[in-house]
Amino acid sequence: MPSERKFWSEVPPWIFIGAVVVLLPISSWVTFDKIKRQRENSIQLLIEKGAALIRSFEASTRTGFMADNFRETRKLQKLLFETARQPDISYILVAQDDGRIIAHNKASLAGKHLNLTYQSKELDLKRIAGSGRLFWQINHEEGGKQTLVIFRRFTQEASSLLRMQISKYDNRVLPDAVLKLEKAPERIIFVGLDMSSVEKAGKIEMQDSLISGVVLLLSGFGGVILLFMIQAYQSTRSSLSRIKAFSDTIVENLPIGLMAFDSSFRILSFNHVAKKIMQLPDNTTGKEARALLPEEFTARLHELKYGIGMVEDQLECTTPGGVSLPLQVSAAPLRDEENLVTGYLCLFKDLTEVRTLKREVERSRRLASVGKLAAGVAHEIRNPLSSIKGFATYFSERYKDNPNDLNIAQIMIKEVDRLNLVVGQLLEFARPVSLSPKRVDLDPFVDNCVKLVSMRARERGITIATVFDDAPETAFFDPDKISQVLLNLFLNAIEATEPGGSIDLNVNRPVGSSTLVLTVTDTGCGISDENLAHIFDPYFTTKASGTGLGLAVSHNIVEAHGGEIRIKSIEGEGTAITLVIPTKAEQTDHDKKLLDSGC
Repeated sequence: MPSERKFWSEVPPWIFIGAVVVLLPISSWVTFDKIKRQRENSIQLLIEKGAALIRSFEASTRTGFMADNFRETRKLQKLLFETARQPDISYILVAQDDGRIIAHNKASLAGKHLNLTYQSKELDLKRIAGSGRLFWQINHEEGGKQTLVIFRRFTQEASSLLRMQISKYDNRVLPDAVLKLEKAPERIIFVGLDMSSVEKAGKIEMQDSLISGVVLLLSGFGGVILLFMIQAYQSTRSSLSRIKAFSDTIVENLPIGLMAFDSSFRILSFNHVAKKIMQLPDNTTGKEARALLPEEFTARLHELKYGIGMVEDQLECTTPGGVSLPLQVSAAPLRDEENLVTGYLCLFKDLTEVRTLKREVERSRRLASVGKLAAGVAHEIRNPLSSIKGFATYFSERYKDNPNDLNIAQIMIKEVDRLNLVVGQLLEFARPVSLSPKRVDLDPFVDNCVKLVSMRARERGITIATVFDDAPETAFFDPDKISQVLLNLFLNAIEATEPGGSIDLNVNRPVGSSTLVLTVTDTGCGISDENLAHIFDPYFTTKASGTGLGLAVSHNIVEAHGGEIRIKSIEGEGTAITLVIPTKAEQTDHDKKLLDSGC
């Protein structure tokens, strides 16, 4: 009922007014036209009846024609009287063209003068007698009674037998009866038909027509309203379809999870993000939320039953599979027009990546601070190191004849060089990476990188192999910096691999991608999960003589290229480090000039 009242209240009033304005004249015209036609048809039937009566009356008088005018008049009078006894005949009379009534169904009126008008004028009987037309008019009698008067010339010809007798005589010797017949005046017959039955039928027909008109008006009005309702329904349905398609598209493409529940916390719907985060099976709709969702999540949702307007919180949940899941949750009840709760809607977001990014940001901030501090310290250390190395060199020359002092001096020089190397790496790590990218032929570039470490690999009995797997011929990057990264990776792999092991360098470009992928894989000791999280931290190393800056510097170089460095390691089996470097699909004019010049 509320929806119906709402619908009718939304129907514009001009629809009803317009329907009445358009349909009322049409219905009225159809109704009155029908009434008019019905009256005309009734009158026409009476006219045809009167004409038929006149023709039959003429036929009756012809068969009984007599030369004696008196006897003829009496017979005519009797015939009129008998005919006028029919209930719907008011009168029948025959008059001469001078207006004298020669026969009337009421004998008392015979011989009197005719007192009739036609179209508000006195009847021109001679014109009517001289015309073969049929005339009619409606006379209003006393008491409101209406009579349809039909009149025309009364044709009373002799019978065929009389004609045969007349034909025997010459025109000069015709009998007196024939002569009198020829000289007899013209006659007009009048038939007055009672219109009471027509009026009665007309009233009934008028009532029926008015009822039909009202029905027609209501039907048309209902039809207009029905058309409007159909159009409104189609429009509403089309709008709802568009809104549904729009909302479905939004829901499906939301970057956060969305779930809807009924009032009993059964799952009604969810988008693909919610399915992925909660690891829901396909046949989830209609099932209890507690059976498929983390307990912490559902417990927070159930608080909505106690009248809480909205829930916003960050939760640490554990999925049924035992995975820790940090979530940011927003939930609220769904209400109908009467403010009754019909269900619940929940939006949630997986904070795992957000927290990872926060840790990366904190790490970057920490490294930036360390870098700034290291740069200042390195500059301060290098000057004393130069002095110490100078004195150590002086003592090594001065005491070269004393093996013990010479050995001490050489150790001092070696340690100063090592310290100077650490300071240099520290400065390189702290300094922003400056790139000089250019178009590089990959085949000779990879060969040169392998040659730099091939001697050390052979000394340890380790083989190095390169594989070009659908690799491009050229790529756009800084060859010196990437060579430094590969050299770092090769040296770490050689130190981690036992004699007899192998190191592979795989170069490829994924299908449909513009990135260059370089993967260095060794069969060494691998990295533990504990150390894997700190592998790119500065000064973190598991080697006795390592500085812990090699991979940190390599990480900075790859990031400066807009790429990323990935590491996958299984302790005791080996390590695979992958460099993903974006390359330009087309050469710039500057690159072409460099290639043309052989640079």
